[in-house]
Amino acid sequence: MNPLVPLARELLSRAVRYALIGVAGANHYAPDGSTVFVTEDHDLFLPSEPDNLVQCWAACEAAGLLLWSQDEPRDRWLAGRVIERRALTRASGENLTVDLTLVMKGFDFETIWKERRLFSIEGVEVSVARLLHIVR
Repeated sequence: MNPLVPLARELLSRAVRYALIGVAGANHYAPDGSTVFVTEDHDLFLPSEPDNLVQCWAACEAAGLLLWSQDEPRDRWLAGRVIERRALTRASGENLTVDLTLVMKGFDFETIWKERRLFSIEGVEVSVARLLHIVR
């Protein structure tokens, strides 16, 4: 099983808005497996919305990932502080590391969200930023 599938399923069930960016996102546009780049993590671009971030954290935990702020209560208040600082949250597990970012240089989330493309991984939809946006 693709290690992203459990997280993608949890994100979908919680209606979390996100777009996969970076090398992992670009790999979805590869014509075949011979043109895929190796990456150690997946980057999810999220909107600056506390409730969405809280749901994303819950999805990460439900998928078996540990968050770097393990001892902190992951509530709306903490989400607001993370958003104010545009801080990165990292979630990791045995086979998957995910950076939850609130910034994508040169783009705002709504532009990426409106122009995203949906890919299916083992029957689960994954939101991926346009290749042009990722490359820029």
